[in-house]
Amino acid sequence: LRSVTCFFLSIRVWRRLRNFYSTATILKDLWIKFMDFPTPEFSAVTTLDGQQMDYYDSETKKLIPRQVWMKEIASNGMWKKDSAIREHVAQIYKTNIAVLMQRFNQTRGVHTYQRMYGCGWDDETDIKYGFDQYGYDGEDFLTLDMKNSSYTASVPQAQTTVQKWNNREQLALLLLYFKHECIYWMKEFLNVSKAAFEKTEPPEVSLLQRNQDYYVECHVTGFHSRNTTITWRENGQAINDSRKLVKPGKILPNGDGTFQKNVTLYVLPDEWRMDQYACVVEHKSFTETIQKILTEDEIRIIKSKMYSSQKTFKTSMIVYRTAMGSTTSDKCASPPKACGL
Repeated sequence: LRSVTCFFLSIRVWRRLRNFYSTATILKDLWIKFMDFPTPEFSAVTTLDGQQMDYYDSETKKLIPRQVWMKEIASNGMWKKDSAIREHVAQIYKTNIAVLMQRFNQTRGVHTYQRMYGCGWDDETDIKYGFDQYGYDGEDFLTLDMKNSSYTASVPQAQTTVQKWNNREQLALLLLYFKHECIYWMKEFLNVSKAAFEKTEPPEVSLLQRNQDYYVECHVTGFHSRNTTITWRENGQAINDSRKLVKPGKILPNGDGTFQKNVTLYVLPDEWRMDQYACVVEHKSFTETIQKILTEDEIRIIKSKMYSSQKTFKTSMIVYRTAMGSTTSDKCASPPKACGL
């Protein structure tokens, strides 16, 4: 008796636009001596749904698009304006980290001051949220409480900043930005990226087996949406038998705007020779369902213990950003501008 039920890997999807600015005190001579490459004091990266969109640092002082579809946006005047804003933010953060060193009674050493802010949107329920978090030396410093419309201090040294920033005018601008402008830009970016994705090739599907054991991995790479559904099917029906399905792997970025994921099936050779097993990949943007049937000709034997087509980047942190520029106000509270502590 075979048990068959429907199996979905993803049902509800949040779209997220994030920003994380980072600045650090650098012992330049010592760092360069041992690391042998320049390290920027300030850096910033924008991501949309976990994919890097652009990059800026204080060494190059240039805003660089990381996706092909971002080059269309980079050609307009707002790109130059946004690059100038980041240069200004870098100067403010340099001052802020000096202030924090005084508050923490520090006179030397390497220290970091970071900000992560952005917004999220459920494209099915239209639920929205915003966030704004600051950290110092890897620990929480202060956070914006969106529900109560106020900043809260995580450490005593943040109390002075909280008192300064918790004024009605500044908080009103922040809430306006997170509830409206950030969401607006997210949707704009999604529309531009969607148009680019529709022109791209479908994802690649491979069936992998390590050292000829009974586990078969369906490795899918090159898909653009996290909402892509990947299932194993037996004779046309989705499998939800815990004895056969291994916990799906996480969705991983490839570094070029696409994702990859593994879904593993435990099946004996006699079973897949007798019945038809297939890995099926579906998304509403596909012109047709992608299917790879499990046969001896399709299986690739992998002798290594680890497999991944994910591109690796040498980076110590991910820096997120929310919008191309703020139009609500010139006040420091309106992202992506920065406030002094």
